[in-house]
Amino acid sequence: MSGVEGYMYPNEINLYWSVLIVLYPYITGLVAGAFILASLERVFNVTAVKPTYRLALLTALSFLIVAPLPLQFHLGHPERSPEMYFTPHSTSAMAMFGYVYLWYLMAVLTFEIWLDYRREIVLMSQKSKGLVRVIYKIMTLGSNNISERALHIDEKVSWIVTLVGIPSAFLLHGYVGFIFGSIKANPWWSSPLMPVVFIFSAMVSGIACVMVLYMAVTKLRGKTIDMKCVDTIAMYLFYTFIIDFSLEMLDLIHRIYEADESFRTLDFMVHTKLYFSQIVVQIIFGTLVPLLLLAITQLVKLPEIARKRMYAVAGALTLIGIFAMRWNVVIGGQLFSKSFLGYTTYKMSLVTKEGLLVAVGLTLLPLAILWVLVKLLPPWTDGHSAEGVAAD
Repeated sequence: MSGVEGYMYPNEINLYWSVLIVLYPYITGLVAGAFILASLERVFNVTAVKPTYRLALLTALSFLIVAPLPLQFHLGHPERSPEMYFTPHSTSAMAMFGYVYLWYLMAVLTFEIWLDYRREIVLMSQKSKGLVRVIYKIMTLGSNNISERALHIDEKVSWIVTLVGIPSAFLLHGYVGFIFGSIKANPWWSSPLMPVVFIFSAMVSGIACVMVLYMAVTKLRGKTIDMKCVDTIAMYLFYTFIIDFSLEMLDLIHRIYEADESFRTLDFMVHTKLYFSQIVVQIIFGTLVPLLLLAITQLVKLPEIARKRMYAVAGALTLIGIFAMRWNVVIGGQLFSKSFLGYTTYKMSLVTKEGLLVAVGLTLLPLAILWVLVKLLPPWTDGHSAEGVAAD
């Protein structure tokens, strides 16, 4: 139940978008950001981030597989969701997501991963045994030619797929911001900058996610972290974060300058109900602290161990801050009445279909999928390839 303060119409008391709708743009943002990081090596020839190229692709795929699940749990009848493919409605932004999702999953991300791993998949299908061999045989899709010319063609096609995937990644996540920004009846969401802010915040969260995962997994494997790679990722994270924060501040300054009839209500929300989630978590700990840590690493020559710790803390805080941003957008936009006279409170349940346990499970599920993918398709560049696994 929600606590109500002031006058609200009966249909405004209940919050129809829960924590799962917060999780949905957060997960799709991680997908887009991870793919953008991978594209730095493949399209823009930033060779320093090569150790994370395959890991970034597998991370994007893991989260992309889970991306629709928050919406499925939120639907009263999730079995009806395939209808949007059979009865397309071009004027519905939410319905068009199905086509964007399938395009990005099948035609872009999965295809690029298959092209990049095709040599290892063919070798594993020849050297492994039992059920594992059957899995790799299926994954070859009947393409067993791994001659030098064939692999060269794979590389060229993969470059084109990555190039197409960059605007596709922007489209995948930008449309989420478009949905919120196009709701003119809600002043918290109605902003032309909303899609752009969502895209850049997605890049920030995805880059931070891959950086933290790379450092954690490399440490667990007992390998040495490539500091040139991590330093380069942190540099891109820092500059992308500056752009993202600048856009959010631009939107805030515009709202303050415009000061329409909703401004007092929004100002009240920021100083009361959203003070902790927006001011403390999102802005201070989720934005300013990581920016400060990253700025120090860019300006001061620190020892490796100090940089590692600062990158880990900055990355973790960034992920928390971006989630808080999604929370403040989705939940915050539903906490006040359309008359600007009343306010309500969102209380998250624990064990319902849209409760805390389901949200935590959907957050951890991509990591479990990533673990499986890493076992099947090792992303390491230190010699522990699929060919080496087969030899074991």
